[in-house]
Formats: sequence, C-alpha cells, structure tokens
Amino acid sequence: MRMAMDISLTIEEVQQGLKEKRFTAVELVDTYLEKIDRGNAKLNAFLTLSGESAYSRAKEIDKKISTLGDAIKDELPLFGVVVAHKDLFLTEGIRTTAGSKVLESYVPVYSGTVVKRLEDAGCIMIGKTNCDAWAHGASGENSDFGPTKNPWDIKYVPGGSSSGSSVSVASGMSLISTGTDTGGSIRQPANFCGVVGLKPTYGAVSRYGVIAMASSLDSIGHFTQTVKDSEEVYKVTAGGDGKDGTVRAAKCQMPKAKLSLGIPKEYFAEGIDKEVEKSVLAAADVFKKEGIDIVEVSLPYTKYAISVYYIIQPAEVSSNLGRYDGVRFGNGRDSFGAEAKRRIMLGTYVLSAGYYDAYYLKAMKVRSKIIEDFDKAFANVDAIIAPVSPTPAFKLGEKADNPLQMYLADILTVPANLAGIPGLAIPSGFSKSGLPLGFQLMGARFSENILFELGKLYQKISGWKPKIASL
Repeated sequence: MRMAMDISLTIEEVQQGLKEKRFTAVELVDTYLEKIDRGNAKLNAFLTLSGESAYSRAKEIDKKISTLGDAIKDELPLFGVVVAHKDLFLTEGIRTTAGSKVLESYVPVYSGTVVKRLEDAGCIMIGKTNCDAWAHGASGENSDFGPTKNPWDIKYVPGGSSSGSSVSVASGMSLISTGTDTGGSIRQPANFCGVVGLKPTYGAVSRYGVIAMASSLDSIGHFTQTVKDSEEVYKVTAGGDGKDGTVRAAKCQMPKAKLSLGIPKEYFAEGIDKEVEKSVLAAADVFKKEGIDIVEVSLPYTKYAISVYYIIQPAEVSSNLGRYDGVRFGNGRDSFGAEAKRRIMLGTYVLSAGYYDAYYLKAMKVRSKIIEDFDKAFANVDAIIAPVSPTPAFKLGEKADNPLQMYLADILTVPANLAGIPGLAIPSGFSKSGLPLGFQLMGARFSENILFELGKLYQKISGWKPKIASL
C-alpha cells in the first residue's frame, strides 16, 4: 500500500506499522525522499542524498521483518528508522564535507562508530545534512553551501551548528538525525526548531569517525521528536568501541523515587527574553505539580563560561584544522571560509609563546571552577532546568556581521560542554510569533537516565505531541 505523506512521528509507531504491514520500509524511504524533494530547495537541510543505498537497505529490512516477525526488535532495535547524519560524520562511500569547500569532494573509506552502530541496529540512512562549516556557528549560516532555514519560518535561523539535522527532523524529512554539540550545537538548534536534542556526557559516545572541532568539548548526540525516542537511540550509540580513548564504561545514574530540580539564578539574568523565561518557569511548574522539588541553585562562574569557551575552543580548532593542508586530502587552505580563518587565528594566538599562560592556562583554571559549580549543585539536586538560549530563533542575517553577538548566542549552553555533563533540550510550545520555545535539563556526568525519566514525565504530563513543520 502507498504511505500517506503525514507519516508517523515516533520510532514505536513506525515500527508497529512495519510489523503490521501497513507500509514497507521501501515505502518509508519513498515518503522521506518525496518530502526532501518538496522541501529541501526551500530549507537547504541536505547536502547529499543516499537514495540508492537507502532503498537497498530498506529491502533488507523488509526481508528481515518477513523472516523474523516480532523478534526483529531483539536483533535490530532501530529497524526501519530513517536517519540523517550531520555532514561531520564519516560515511563510507558517501560524500562528507563538514559543510566546507575544503572537503567538497571528499568520500570517506570507512564509517564512524555512531554511523555503524545505527546501521547495525537497523537504521536506514537517507542522506547527509548541512551544517556550519567545521561546526563553527550558532545559526546555520556559516555553511559554505548556503544557510539552512528554519522550517517554522524561513526568515529565521534554525540554530547551529547542527542546522540541517534539526531541520530534517522538525520538517519530517527524517525520523531521527545525528549531531555534534561542542558549545550547544545540538541543544540550540533543537530549541529553535522544536525538537528533542541530546548532548550526552563527554566520554559517553565515541567520537571515532566524526570530524573534530574541539576535542575536549565535542559530544556526539542526536535529534528526535520525543524523549522516549532519544533514549532508544542513546541505548544504541553509547559505550566504548576501543577507538576513542575518552569513552569509558560508566554506570549510569538511576532515577530515585523522589527527585529534585535546580533552577540556576544566573541563567535568568538580564537579556533573557520574557517569553523564554515564562516558558521555562511553566515547565518547572509542571514538574512541581508532580511532586518534584524545585530548588534555587547558584552557578556563579557561569558568567565566565563564554569567555573561557572562546579561548579553549579556538585553540583546539586551530590544532585540529592543521591537518587540512591540501596535501593529504581536501582542497587548499584558501578554501577555508571567514569563520574558520577567524578561529584558526584566535586559537593560534592564545597558544603562542608569551600568551599561553595569560590566556589558555588561565581559561583551563576557570574551567575547573565551572566544573566545581556544577558538582556543588548536583550534591543538592538531581538535575537542573534552564533556558537553552536567551531568545527564540533570530532572523537570518541579524547577527551575521557581528561575530561577538553570534558567540553570545551560546552563553547558556557552553557551561555544560566545559563541565562535560549531559544536556537534554525539550520543546514546550511556541512564541506569539509562532517560533518554538523550550528548555534544557542538565545533569551530573552519566545521568542521562535521570534526564530521560524527567523528560518523558514532562511530555506525558504536559500532553506534548510532536509537531511537524509543513513544507
């Protein structure tokens, strides 16, 4: 039978439909590719499509369903789930550009750990999504292949750097998508596009086969429509692979019978949009009515986080981009865009003789203080609820000519990256102008299970239903 264009929005609904033969995996691929064909020219979410391999994989999944029946979930927990990968993820035989002209024609010879794990779990890759070049950006406007547009209003940014990945899920062009979060690059676009975005604990998910931005900050996560789906994907992607030395087997913290949530007063300082503040406090009230204690906490070193981040991150960027010299692979250095050049120069400066102690070393000491702030807070509460961004999505071009203003868009997300803790962005509604609103939950290291339980509780009690932006 032919699938309707308004496909199911959750993993469970899609898998149930496949098992009940209401549609096939091949028809799923048909539907997603049709949606991409209708919407991508307007949104610029995808840079490369993998239709041929998607159909081949879908046929395999359909055969598996016929052979295994209900038992397929045990062998392939994400069977039939259509995934789009941020174009930082290496995909064997499929172009990977990092959103940069430097790698315009680069085709990897192997796939990254997360890509492979999702494939082995039964996912069907539909394509590679646009992103700010090298993940340098908070708006989706820094891609060398043109900006991505917000599906709820194309005059607005979708957030960055994982712009195309968030848009692909928000617009129904993929069921899930992968992303990276170095300073907010999953949580902020998830917030701007009205979907769920997970930044895992640093060291929970392997970075192997993902083009590095800042190696001590990069977290590998994903976008989904529901918190339950996010949990399902995390179960597959998390854990060591023997290829990323920062990943370790850590026992996840389990939710307690009685939970408490902290509200950091520093996250509601001057400059927070009133609608944003109101939506976060309303979400806190939902938890409070369910018997969860709401406690004010203080994170005093938060005010230094953005300054620390924009010393450490460019330093690591300058080191990581040193390999792209046009000799081993990629085009020459003249292909770097303005933002990449800016970060290379900033990073090289703070690492140079005479400035290392004054900038980089001092920033690392303050980073330790930020970590201490969170440790003290989590000694008293199980998680923290806060805004993701000071404002809803802003207009295309509004901050493009002012790099400092653009950097400040990360002010509420970078602390979690500096501390290495998990963060979960959850949609909560829309502003008066029709732009998505939401909040983030942050927890202690390896407390993803607590965040998932809180997130699922919120979506259940609030009656949240996934919403797809019309193309």
